[in-house]
Amino acid sequence: MMLTGGLVARSVRTLFNTLLPPVCAACGTEVMTEGAFCGTCFKTAHRIVSPHCDRCGVPLENEGLGGTQNCCAACQAHPPVWRSARAAFVYDAWSRRLILPLKYSDHTENAAVLAQHMAAAAEDLLGKATLVVPVPLYRTRLWKRRYNQAGLMAQGLGRLAGLPCAVDALQRVRPTKALARLFAAEREREMAQAIRIRKGRDARIRGQAVLLVDDVLTTGSTATACTLALMKAGAASVDILVAARTGRVDEQNPHFVQE
Repeated sequence: MMLTGGLVARSVRTLFNTLLPPVCAACGTEVMTEGAFCGTCFKTAHRIVSPHCDRCGVPLENEGLGGTQNCCAACQAHPPVWRSARAAFVYDAWSRRLILPLKYSDHTENAAVLAQHMAAAAEDLLGKATLVVPVPLYRTRLWKRRYNQAGLMAQGLGRLAGLPCAVDALQRVRPTKALARLFAAEREREMAQAIRIRKGRDARIRGQAVLLVDDVLTTGSTATACTLALMKAGAASVDILVAARTGRVDEQNPHFVQE
């Protein structure tokens, strides 16, 4: 009997799961299905659900804080350059168990797990998007890591939503420092001219509703630099989707003021 490609893939997956049962990506406990969390991690995960700021994705304590625009006070005072932002999880000790192994320990399988939860958190943004673009790594970091974790998640989201993904549309032209502990003016100087559209990719961006993907949204400085580059290239709009969102960074104090 001839087996179709789909049947072969399912048969191989069943055999593989029998020999090596799927495990929870966060803690390694055996689970029933690939990509699922165990019961403990499912309860522990701090998902970002409504109410949250529509502009930056930060969770809100109550709906009243968002006002009629569903927007936090910081974004009302200083609107970000992008249109909307969403995150699947709060960036905390639990979500770091998914994100850090993906970034630093070759656990590339976590990208697919995170993409599933990101897609669930941003159905509205995926419905508006026409192109998925990842935040780029500088070339030396990419050579050392061998992959861009944002690129893997962006590709996973593209497959889930049936959207094209331009993995090399953006280019980081110089290395940059960690931004979370810098003051606002320092972050702006650090990111100035650090991101641009890769040569020959302008036509790919022009007129598109871009969904910009990264692992963590912290200060927003990198997302701002990417958004400005995309808009300069003619993007119709830019929305942000990340795996996890930190608390805000106070403009006068470079420490987190919200967890």
